[in-house]
Amino acid sequence: MTLAETVYGRLRTDIIAGEREPGERLRIERLSKLYGIGPTPLREALQRLCAEGLVLSRGNRGFTVAPLDVAEFLDLNIARTAIEKEAVSLSIRNGGDEWESGVVAAFYRLEKQDLALAEHPEEALDSWETANAAFHHATVAACGSHWLLDVRALLHDQCERYRRASVDLRRADRDLAAEHRAIRDAVLDRDEALACRLIAQHFDTTARMLSEEMAQGLDA
Repeated sequence: MTLAETVYGRLRTDIIAGEREPGERLRIERLSKLYGIGPTPLREALQRLCAEGLVLSRGNRGFTVAPLDVAEFLDLNIARTAIEKEAVSLSIRNGGDEWESGVVAAFYRLEKQDLALAEHPEEALDSWETANAAFHHATVAACGSHWLLDVRALLHDQCERYRRASVDLRRADRDLAAEHRAIRDAVLDRDEALACRLIAQHFDTTARMLSEEMAQGLDA
């Protein structure tokens, strides 16, 4: 792995997790000290992140972390839902016993994290994010299209950045464990229409909550 790839991965993780805040100026000199890497690989990494929409290039003014915007997230959610439904549909048609076992195992791990998140949200968030990503990936893993999975992964990471920054996953009006259980059951029952409908509802609920919470933040 090159230095540029290393710092790209670290910066990307920090942006998605909110360690590098939306709108933050990404000064090369400061980043070099923070990450212990020279300016040339840093610039390469920042250009890659610009291509993904996580960083903005301001010409002579340098780089900034992309801001969070409700309208953009709703647009992301439309694209993510369409891709996810297609990938799940293909997996339901193509997946075999190994795929089913992967879904069952990933759900078991996520169910434990759903419970942990409800009891210890701050300590459990990172583990929950990992388990949540693994479960949703397991449901689409048999789709048979690397391109579809690559686009899906990019959209997932973009949406995770918004979710981490703006969505309270502990809200009393939402039962995440029940939503995940229903998706698991529909997928394992090979009920394509129901699985797609539940996934759309699952993502739309997050989008609605984010819109409400971001709007409240702007009004505060």
